[in-house]
Amino acid sequence: MTFDQNENQQGKSHENHHENAVEDPHANDAAPYGGGDPYADYRTTDLPFTDLVDLADRRLGAGVIAANDEFFAQRENLLVPERAVFDPERFGHKGKVMDGWETRRRRGADAHHPFPAPDEHDWALIRLGAPGVIRGIVVDTAHFRGNYPQRVSIRATAVDGTPGPEELLADDVKWEEIVPPTPVRGHAANGFEITSRRRYTHLRLCQHPDGGIARLRVHGEVLPDPSWLAALGTFDLVSVLNGGSHEDASDRFYSSPTQIILPGTSRKMDDGWENRRRRVRDTNDWVRFRLPAQGAVRAVEIDTACLKGNAAGWIALHGRNGETGEWFEIIPRTRLQPDTLHRFPLRIRAVVTHVRLDAFPDGGVARMRLHGSLTETGAADLARRYEQAGA
Repeated sequence: MTFDQNENQQGKSHENHHENAVEDPHANDAAPYGGGDPYADYRTTDLPFTDLVDLADRRLGAGVIAANDEFFAQRENLLVPERAVFDPERFGHKGKVMDGWETRRRRGADAHHPFPAPDEHDWALIRLGAPGVIRGIVVDTAHFRGNYPQRVSIRATAVDGTPGPEELLADDVKWEEIVPPTPVRGHAANGFEITSRRRYTHLRLCQHPDGGIARLRVHGEVLPDPSWLAALGTFDLVSVLNGGSHEDASDRFYSSPTQIILPGTSRKMDDGWENRRRRVRDTNDWVRFRLPAQGAVRAVEIDTACLKGNAAGWIALHGRNGETGEWFEIIPRTRLQPDTLHRFPLRIRAVVTHVRLDAFPDGGVARMRLHGSLTETGAADLARRYEQAGA
């Protein structure tokens, strides 16, 4: 990067900014909207961490719990799962209606000091739906072409329980700066790699001095509280909320395999995992998942909700114990019904750290749940990682 940043910063931008951005405050502007597809000139780059779970996903329980200003566009838009939309003809009583969080223009103290002081900024408090280790953040300024913030910064903290804004803003709460004040581009996906390995529960997103942000994505690895899982006893071992994650898949054409392990029931066809039509005989689609730690699976659910003409024809489930363990059969190849919840109680519990779901020959699966509990070894491993993350 060419900006004046601390070399030891924890948030490293992946954007290729213009060398004159410091001298020219408009170097990162996008061109005014000229008609047609509003995403035609949208600027992005390869961000390898975006395949990880979005810890700030509304479907996991995330929320924007406070903001100092949301005059033009409300703060809750930051976490809408779908990408931002733009309607050039839509205006309201306060001005242009934008799909994002937009604050009013800050002003200085008087006519002789019309610009805000250098340290003035707007902020929003975000509660992560699934606390965990953050690997990367995307500050998306889609459609904010000349009204995006000049710089953004992000702080993070870990607070137990369900604190409100007053508690989070109290003097005794320790916030760690994971992205220092950094220039961003308008109408662009601005990515930041995060090197901290601590576990966080809340973020404070700051705009310097003001402006609009369309979406915020916080990608990382869920690290659940071991004491909560112990209190539950039996739970879904592969759920995103409990630390499950997808490692790899044969196909991601229509949707992310992570959606298979989201909480709740799929509400529409694209809320699960659907692959393209497979044309090579004697092959099949598959997804591989990692549990939060070693667990003993007692029952499995496979749901094809909302998948009516494109559900997988058959599935099979295999598991392994450890990175180099041998794969073994948990559920043999079994016929699926469309738009149906299938339940499979296991005669013998399956002790695993990984599972692989095979779909024959192709097709979609809305949700999979592995009901069970951590083994003694798994519980000890999770507790160790939890402590190492400063929790």
